[in-house]
Amino acid sequence: MRIGTFVLAAQFPGQGPGEALHRAVRSAEAAEEAGLDSVWLAEHHFVPYGVCPSATTLAALLLGRTRRIRVGTAVSVLPNHHPVALGEQAALLHLTSGGRFSLGVGRGGPWVDLEVFGGGLDAYENGFPEALELLLDWLREPRVAGRGERFGFREVAVVPRADELLEGAAKGPAGSSGPEVIVACTSPRTVRLAAGRALPMLLGMHCGDAEKAEMVALWRTAAREAGHPPEVVEGAAHVSAGVAQIADGTGDAAEALVKAAPGWLRQGLDAHVTVDDRHRVMRDPVAYTEMLCGLHPVGPPELAADRLAATAERTGITRFALLVEGSGDLAATEENVRRLGADVLPLLT
Repeated sequence: MRIGTFVLAAQFPGQGPGEALHRAVRSAEAAEEAGLDSVWLAEHHFVPYGVCPSATTLAALLLGRTRRIRVGTAVSVLPNHHPVALGEQAALLHLTSGGRFSLGVGRGGPWVDLEVFGGGLDAYENGFPEALELLLDWLREPRVAGRGERFGFREVAVVPRADELLEGAAKGPAGSSGPEVIVACTSPRTVRLAAGRALPMLLGMHCGDAEKAEMVALWRTAAREAGHPPEVVEGAAHVSAGVAQIADGTGDAAEALVKAAPGWLRQGLDAHVTVDDRHRVMRDPVAYTEMLCGLHPVGPPELAADRLAATAERTGITRFALLVEGSGDLAATEENVRRLGADVLPLLT
């Protein structure tokens, strides 16, 4: 079981972005101090839901401040980036960190980001497979040319090569010498896309165990149909996102989240603007918080460990990215991370 944290850099009502980012950085440092496995960083633009606009930049900072823990993006929104530029950053972080970087990518949403960064709605709706393929080529090949509908350029040398890790450096979870690439999946289409390339999935915190188990089963079927060997299919290191809040009583943990999280969710979700002005129905913040409390490790250490173990048993997923900043308070977040490592982790080993 590998337990990590999921960092949104959430800006709660009454806070500024500097406070949110300081809490994000400190929570990641605390995760290493607590003996956790990894830190996963989200990317958002123009909304207080999360105020980190560049997960790779924040990853670079955290890789420099830590020595052991794996740092990943969850996710870098591929329609907002040129795949070659993102591949260059991933290779740089992979090589300079000794293999501690994981690149998570996703389609994002139909937000105004697509207008600002120039990708357009088509990059979100249809362009993800081409962008992903170009990114993978950049991380695996010595020379790459763009031959797709969106990206066209002459063949160029890949510098630096992602597979030129120094001898003795850490390997990725799959044992490769290049950075791990993981795909956020919310639809069968994306599950099949990831499976066809044997890329592990990141599954969202809004999903319950039954839905995640169905997506893992679909991934395995599609991976087998793509010709991947059984050891690759069964050994895929998928990641389950969730929420963790540790307290002595179940009510205390849930109260800490229900008291703070709805204000952040209401402010953050309402700030999203669609690129084509389509109507979007946002979740009810209180109901969503209560749902998360019922799905994830929110409560005493024993309950938290039981829920993580149950998810692993039902889904086959043994890697977790857990949101720990749901209280919105720095001291409470640090204590939450400390208890996750000191009180929950020993129950899972």
